[in-house]
Amino acid sequence: MPIASLKRPCLALLSVAMLAPLPALADYPEKPITLLVPWAAGGGTDATARTIAAALEEELGQTVNVVNRTGGSGVVGHTAMAMAKPDGYTLGLITGEINMMHWQGLTQLTYADYTPIAQINYDYAGIQVAADGPFDSLDTLIDKVKSESSGSYNASGTGQGGVWHLAFAGFLLDQGMEPNRVSWIPSQGAAPAMTEMAAGSIDIVPSSVPEARSMMDAGRVESLAIMAPERLDSFPDVPTLKEAIGSDYTIGEWRGIAGPKGMDPAVVETLESAIQAAYESDTYQDFMARQGFGTQWRGADDFGTFMAEQDERFGEIVEQVGLAK
Repeated sequence: MPIASLKRPCLALLSVAMLAPLPALADYPEKPITLLVPWAAGGGTDATARTIAAALEEELGQTVNVVNRTGGSGVVGHTAMAMAKPDGYTLGLITGEINMMHWQGLTQLTYADYTPIAQINYDYAGIQVAADGPFDSLDTLIDKVKSESSGSYNASGTGQGGVWHLAFAGFLLDQGMEPNRVSWIPSQGAAPAMTEMAAGSIDIVPSSVPEARSMMDAGRVESLAIMAPERLDSFPDVPTLKEAIGSDYTIGEWRGIAGPKGMDPAVVETLESAIQAAYESDTYQDFMARQGFGTQWRGADDFGTFMAEQDERFGEIVEQVGLAK
């Protein structure tokens, strides 16, 4: 047989091979996935991560291991997400702090250093105090903070410059006070701050209301108001700032799933579809409703646009409270 005749079928086979999908993508995922969480176990971010991970396992047919990587006001965990291999096997529950940290000089990372996959949550900030503490209403809290010397009271619930810190600093500005009039005590999340408040060493925890649920149910903590346009269905007795003091100030925290920059679009598409199914599942929706956590869906493209918009907004807040560097 002529040599040219031998070459033609070989070239044809090569062309078919080049057009065929890569096995790694066709079979993704082939092994367990790690979901990094930049905040401590027991808080709202951790609870959200573990619930979506359980639902996601059912969709992907692979184990999704939740790993807490705390420290540096969220920098440690978010850095681990960005530095991971972009193969779809290490993802992160990215939080709104990525829109805040770089403005404060804590890291050079921004939302642009990640591959957005899906937003799954949004929670408004609340103002929680100890049930046996000095504040029986939001008016009382404002009066005491204004009338007593700066630093007489403290607050906690996240790291320095984290979302609950900025939310509360913005609230103080909204009420005509300097943002550092209440001392901020950095913590690894709302859960440890709530424990410290119940023990008497923290005066105010401006976290999401659901993160205070267990302490509220135990009668040790109460929520004076929520920084939302409407009351939460799961906490109907907690008034909005508008109802409590006539303020229109609203702010909250978002959470979503992202990976390192440079992920293969086919893997992102697979994950986005699976995460949406997990988001809509009874496992996720029922848990979030029971806990009072807010649910909000954005797919990959919309999530990327949302992060860019939030980055601009929080940059302005960081500047206003004097934390910009």
